[in-house]
Amino acid sequence: MQDDGVLIRRIREGDLQAFEELYSRYRSPIFQTALAITHDRQAAEEILQDCFVRAYAHIDQVDPSVSLSPWLHRIAVNLSYNWSTRRRLWLVPLEEVWEHLLAAAGHDPERAAEQAELREAVRRAIDSLGFKHKVVVVLFFLHGFQLSEIAYILDCPEGTVKSRLHYACKRLRERLSHEPALEPRVGLEFL
Repeated sequence: MQDDGVLIRRIREGDLQAFEELYSRYRSPIFQTALAITHDRQAAEEILQDCFVRAYAHIDQVDPSVSLSPWLHRIAVNLSYNWSTRRRLWLVPLEEVWEHLLAAAGHDPERAAEQAELREAVRRAIDSLGFKHKVVVVLFFLHGFQLSEIAYILDCPEGTVKSRLHYACKRLRERLSHEPALEPRVGLEFL
Protein backbone atom coordinates (compact mmCIF):
# COMPACT_ATOMS: atom_id res chain seq x y z
CA MET A 1 0.00 0.00 0.00
CA GLN A 2 1.41 3.36 -1.03
CA ASP A 3 1.61 6.23 1.42
CA ASP A 4 -0.57 9.30 0.99
CA GLY A 5 2.25 11.37 -0.51
CA VAL A 6 2.79 8.95 -3.38
CA LEU A 7 -0.94 8.84 -4.06
CA ILE A 8 -1.16 12.64 -4.03
CA ARG A 9 1.65 12.92 -6.58
CA ARG A 10 0.00 10.28 -8.78
CA ILE A 11 -3.38 12.03 -8.56
CA ARG A 12 -1.78 15.35 -9.49
CA GLU A 13 -0.43 13.60 -12.59
CA GLY A 14 -3.97 12.56 -13.53
CA ASP A 15 -3.89 8.96 -12.27
CA LEU A 16 -7.54 8.18 -11.43
CA GLN A 17 -6.62 4.76 -10.08
CA ALA A 18 -4.60 6.51 -7.37
CA PHE A 19 -7.66 8.57 -6.47
CA GLU A 20 -9.74 5.38 -6.29
CA GLU A 21 -7.14 3.89 -3.93
CA LEU A 22 -7.26 7.03 -1.79
CA TYR A 23 -11.05 6.87 -1.74
CA SER A 24 -10.99 3.20 -0.71
CA ARG A 25 -8.50 3.95 2.06
CA TYR A 26 -10.50 6.77 3.65
CA ARG A 27 -14.09 6.01 2.65
CA SER A 28 -15.03 4.18 5.84
CA PRO A 29 -13.61 6.60 8.44
CA ILE A 30 -15.00 9.64 6.61
CA PHE A 31 -18.43 8.01 6.34
CA GLN A 32 -18.33 7.07 10.04
CA THR A 33 -17.48 10.64 11.00
CA ALA A 34 -20.29 12.08 8.89
CA LEU A 35 -22.75 9.49 10.20
CA ALA A 36 -21.68 10.06 13.80
CA ILE A 37 -22.33 13.77 13.42
CA THR A 38 -25.50 13.71 11.32
CA HIS A 39 -27.04 10.36 12.32
CA ASP A 40 -28.45 10.24 8.81
CA ARG A 41 -27.12 7.58 6.43
CA GLN A 42 -28.20 9.44 3.29
CA ALA A 43 -26.62 12.68 4.50
CA ALA A 44 -23.44 10.79 5.44
CA GLU A 45 -23.27 9.29 1.93
CA GLU A 46 -23.72 12.74 0.37
CA ILE A 47 -21.09 14.23 2.67
CA LEU A 48 -18.71 11.38 1.83
CA GLN A 49 -19.10 12.00 -1.90
CA ASP A 50 -18.86 15.77 -1.56
CA CYS A 51 -15.79 15.41 0.64
CA PHE A 52 -13.93 13.48 -2.05
CA VAL A 53 -15.12 15.77 -4.85
CA ARG A 54 -13.68 18.70 -2.90
CA ALA A 55 -10.52 16.77 -2.09
CA TYR A 56 -9.96 16.01 -5.76
CA ALA A 57 -10.60 19.62 -6.74
CA HIS A 58 -8.06 20.90 -4.19
CA ILE A 59 -5.48 18.10 -4.23
CA ASP A 60 -2.86 20.53 -5.55
CA GLN A 61 -3.08 22.48 -2.25
CA VAL A 62 -2.22 19.45 -0.09
CA ASP A 63 1.18 18.88 1.46
CA PRO A 64 2.18 15.40 0.27
CA SER A 65 4.49 14.93 3.28
CA VAL A 66 1.60 14.60 5.77
CA SER A 67 -1.31 12.21 6.18
CA LEU A 68 -4.50 13.15 4.39
CA SER A 69 -6.72 11.86 7.19
CA PRO A 70 -6.95 15.10 9.22
CA TRP A 71 -7.52 17.18 6.08
CA LEU A 72 -10.28 14.88 4.82
CA HIS A 73 -11.91 14.82 8.26
CA ARG A 74 -11.77 18.60 8.34
CA ILE A 75 -13.71 18.71 5.09
CA ALA A 76 -16.20 16.11 6.36
CA VAL A 77 -16.76 17.93 9.66
CA ASN A 78 -17.35 21.23 7.86
CA LEU A 79 -19.79 19.60 5.44
CA SER A 80 -21.55 17.88 8.35
CA TYR A 81 -21.82 21.17 10.19
CA ASN A 82 -23.28 22.82 7.09
CA TRP A 83 -25.77 19.98 6.72
CA SER A 84 -26.83 20.21 10.36
CA THR A 85 -27.21 23.97 10.16
CA ARG A 86 -29.44 23.66 7.10
CA ARG A 87 -31.50 20.95 8.78
CA ARG A 88 -31.51 22.70 12.17
CA LEU A 89 -31.14 19.33 13.86
CA TRP A 90 -29.42 18.45 17.07
CA LEU A 91 -26.93 15.86 16.10
CA VAL A 92 -26.94 12.30 17.35
CA PRO A 93 -23.72 10.29 17.47
CA LEU A 94 -23.16 7.02 15.72
CA GLU A 95 -23.71 3.83 17.70
CA GLU A 96 -20.00 3.08 17.48
CA VAL A 97 -19.23 6.14 19.60
CA TRP A 98 -20.93 4.75 22.65
CA GLU A 99 -19.76 1.23 21.89
CA HIS A 100 -16.21 2.56 21.81
CA LEU A 101 -16.79 4.46 25.03
CA LEU A 102 -18.16 1.35 26.67
CA ALA A 103 -15.47 -1.05 25.49
CA ALA A 104 -13.95 -0.94 28.97
CA ALA A 105 -17.15 -2.45 30.36
CA GLY A 106 -16.26 -5.85 28.85
CA HIS A 107 -18.15 -8.31 26.66
CA ASP A 108 -19.57 -10.75 29.20
CA PRO A 109 -22.83 -12.21 27.79
CA GLU A 110 -24.57 -11.94 31.17
CA ARG A 111 -24.14 -8.20 31.04
CA ALA A 112 -25.79 -7.75 27.63
CA ALA A 113 -28.95 -6.19 29.07
CA GLU A 114 -26.92 -3.90 31.33
CA GLN A 115 -24.79 -2.85 28.40
CA ALA A 116 -27.86 -2.06 26.31
CA GLU A 117 -29.12 0.22 29.09
CA LEU A 118 -25.69 1.73 29.43
CA ARG A 119 -25.41 2.33 25.67
CA GLU A 120 -28.74 4.12 25.72
CA ALA A 121 -27.68 6.24 28.70
CA VAL A 122 -24.43 7.22 26.96
CA ARG A 123 -26.32 7.96 23.73
CA ARG A 124 -28.68 10.28 25.59
CA ALA A 125 -25.76 11.96 27.33
CA ILE A 126 -23.92 12.54 24.05
CA ASP A 127 -27.16 13.75 22.46
CA SER A 128 -27.31 16.47 25.12
CA LEU A 129 -24.00 17.95 23.92
CA GLY A 130 -23.88 20.79 21.40
CA PHE A 131 -22.34 20.33 17.96
CA LYS A 132 -18.82 21.54 18.84
CA HIS A 133 -18.58 19.18 21.80
CA LYS A 134 -20.07 16.20 19.95
CA VAL A 135 -17.58 16.59 17.12
CA VAL A 136 -14.65 16.57 19.54
CA VAL A 137 -16.02 13.45 21.28
CA VAL A 138 -16.51 11.69 17.93
CA LEU A 139 -13.04 12.58 16.63
CA PHE A 140 -11.26 11.77 19.90
CA PHE A 141 -13.08 8.62 21.05
CA LEU A 142 -14.33 7.13 17.76
CA HIS A 143 -11.37 7.91 15.52
CA GLY A 144 -8.61 8.33 18.08
CA PHE A 145 -7.28 11.58 16.68
CA GLN A 146 -4.74 13.47 18.77
CA LEU A 147 -5.68 16.89 20.10
CA SER A 148 -3.38 18.62 17.59
CA GLU A 149 -5.07 16.78 14.72
CA ILE A 150 -8.52 17.69 16.00
CA ALA A 151 -7.38 21.32 16.25
CA TYR A 152 -6.39 21.16 12.59
CA ILE A 153 -9.63 19.46 11.58
CA LEU A 154 -11.74 22.04 13.42
CA ASP A 155 -9.46 24.96 12.50
CA CYS A 156 -9.14 26.13 16.08
CA PRO A 157 -6.37 26.29 18.69
CA GLU A 158 -5.39 23.08 20.47
CA GLY A 159 -6.33 24.73 23.76
CA THR A 160 -9.87 25.15 22.47
CA VAL A 161 -10.01 21.45 21.61
CA LYS A 162 -8.76 20.55 25.11
CA SER A 163 -11.37 22.83 26.62
CA ARG A 164 -14.18 21.38 24.51
CA LEU A 165 -13.12 17.82 25.28
CA HIS A 166 -12.83 18.61 28.99
CA TYR A 167 -16.23 20.29 29.03
CA ALA A 168 -17.82 17.47 27.02
CA CYS A 169 -16.40 14.79 29.34
CA LYS A 170 -17.47 16.78 32.39
CA ARG A 171 -21.00 17.10 31.01
CA LEU A 172 -21.06 13.40 30.14
CA ARG A 173 -19.85 12.45 33.63
CA GLU A 174 -22.45 14.70 35.26
CA ARG A 175 -25.23 13.40 33.07
CA LEU A 176 -24.22 9.76 33.43
CA SER A 177 -23.78 10.00 37.20
CA HIS A 178 -27.57 10.41 37.46
CA GLU A 179 -28.36 7.40 35.28
CA PRO A 180 -29.81 4.39 37.08
CA ALA A 181 -28.22 2.13 34.44
CA LEU A 182 -24.82 3.13 35.78
CA GLU A 183 -23.74 1.66 39.05
CA PRO A 184 -20.47 2.42 40.80
CA ARG A 185 -18.94 -0.83 39.55
CA VAL A 186 -19.14 0.34 35.92
CA GLY A 187 -17.27 3.60 36.53
CA LEU A 188 -16.76 6.57 34.30
CA GLU A 189 -12.97 6.49 34.17
CA PHE A 190 -13.01 6.52 30.37
CA LEU A 191 -14.21 10.13 30.52
